Amino acid sequence: MKAWNFKMFYDGACPMCSREVRFLKSKNKAGTLAFEDTTSPEFDPIKYGISTDPNRLIHGMLPDGTIVKGVEVFRRAYKEIGLGWILAPTGWPILKNIADACYIVFARNRKAIGRMMGAKCQDGSCDIK
Repeated sequence: MKAWNFKMFYDGACPMCSREVRFLKSKNKAGTLAFEDTTSPEFDPIKYGISTDPNRLIHGMLPDGTIVKGVEVFRRAYKEIGLGWILAPTGWPILKNIADACYIVFARNRKAIGRMMGAKCQDGSCDIK
């Protein structure tokens, strides 16, 4: 398997996040997209230089160690699976600011949105604290 070009850190306790990762994994034919569950006991954000809570906002990493956050993670992940054109407009001027702002609102409320859409959480992991 080829070395990864992009690593996505995801919240494995979030049903919507896990569903997205399952989709990305199914399309990751070249194996250039790697994944790491931030809820795993082995995950250490300090190892990657992530100083903020990785479950509040999605993070990703380039092979050189550069960390990216938010919608940029999805743009890069979709590019790796050959579907970058779908999210390309979210990187265009003006639309980028709108997409980034919308994602922040979504990220804060993703578990509640998931529950409204029928997502089931294990062990109360989707409870709002």
